[in-house]
Amino acid sequence: MFVGIDIGTSGVKAIIFDGDGPVLGSASASLDVIRPHPGWSEQSPATWWDAVNAAMHQLKSTHPDQLAAVSGIGLSGQMHGMVALDSSDTVLRPAILWNDTRNAAEAAELDSDIAAFRNIGGNAVMPGFTAPKALWMQRHEPELFDRIAKILLPKDYVRLVMTGEHCGEMSDAAGTLWLDVAKRCWSPELLAACGLDLAQMPNLVEGSEVSGTLRPAIAADWGIKGTPVVAGGAGDNAAAACGLGVTGPGDAFVSLGTSGVIFAVTDAFAPAADSGAHAFCHAVPDTWHQMGVILAATDCLNWLADLCNMDVPALMAEFEQGQQQNPGTPAPLLFHPYLSGERTPHNDADARGGLFGLSRAHTRTDITRAVLEGVAFALGDAIDVLAKAGNRPNALLATGGGAQNRAWLEMIAAVTNCPIEIPADGDFGAALGAARLGQLAAQNAAPKDVASVMSKPDITAQIDPDPTLIDAYQAPIEKWRALYHAIK
Repeated sequence: MFVGIDIGTSGVKAIIFDGDGPVLGSASASLDVIRPHPGWSEQSPATWWDAVNAAMHQLKSTHPDQLAAVSGIGLSGQMHGMVALDSSDTVLRPAILWNDTRNAAEAAELDSDIAAFRNIGGNAVMPGFTAPKALWMQRHEPELFDRIAKILLPKDYVRLVMTGEHCGEMSDAAGTLWLDVAKRCWSPELLAACGLDLAQMPNLVEGSEVSGTLRPAIAADWGIKGTPVVAGGAGDNAAAACGLGVTGPGDAFVSLGTSGVIFAVTDAFAPAADSGAHAFCHAVPDTWHQMGVILAATDCLNWLADLCNMDVPALMAEFEQGQQQNPGTPAPLLFHPYLSGERTPHNDADARGGLFGLSRAHTRTDITRAVLEGVAFALGDAIDVLAKAGNRPNALLATGGGAQNRAWLEMIAAVTNCPIEIPADGDFGAALGAARLGQLAAQNAAPKDVASVMSKPDITAQIDPDPTLIDAYQAPIEKWRALYHAIK
């Protein structure tokens, strides 16, 4: 038996499976984000462990026999968050998260002054990444910065609690911008640019390798009879790719979660920072990927639902009922989904969302469609970025909570001009990918065994781009893109 634990931004999810069939059980616990100032986004690392513990105790109550037999655990987590620890592993301040933009000035400075971040780190320096967070802390909280003994990413802090090991892995480490992505090791040059050195970084393993073993006291508390190994694991998007079997060159997925992602696998380090693409290590050995990221996807729906004092399912039910009267007709207004700034392709922490063309005649259904289309248009930008980098996907596996909405997928297929494959019902997310990495570690599997473990789900449907909708979106997309530059 194997467990996968995904430490997200809004919650923790834990699953258990036997390495062959479907997920046997799952449990979750919610998390809150602290926003003490505009543009700031933080969490207390202690809350991650509390949520992990709560989810595992739920599994203990519902699947005690299966949990007792667990031999491998994998971890997945939100990327880029900075956990600063002192020499006794005490957390020095709340973790600064991936969607925090306070360090925009530091990011711009590193990007313009130090070419090595793009050449060695493989990416333009953006406020979401870890490196500019450290530079911000050095300048604004120097007394805390000087006490830093180790910097960990969110899932790796949970690993420290679980195993006592300071350890990370390649996919998540690449998102710090301190990794030599081609060589898959820390870069002293990139660390020095932020006032740091190798001693302050955790050890690195591949995602499918053993990073440590679960502390016996925790294993006993969770009802596990042995002391299972804990795999290196993966950053959330690489873990989702493992859950979907997106591990070979040419494989790709689109994720509609809090953020939106286009993820495409490569067989070598392929930096394309000038075109706006991310280039990271994958969670499996000798594999890399490119990625286009928008910071708000389903988060835009959450915002609209909150504004309308509704929940998202009710909002979408209303939208689907209204769409029956005007199927396939673009919204009469435009929406920019930049509620938290934007990465691909703009790298603009100050970008903000907007509704354009409102009149008294417009309804909530019109606005909902505009929001869905705005996210689709932004994913179209991400596809264009990957195409410029020479890695345009031929098809996209759909994942994430938003992928349950077929009308939204039809919009995205038309905007990206890319077929979208819908997996069979089941849990193919980051927690499953983490569990699969735990399986590889527990079995001491060789790289050649990755493909057999990281199998793809059955596909129940394929949404092909609708030529009528492609044509209908041409003019709105051009106007939508021009608006960003007009009001920047």
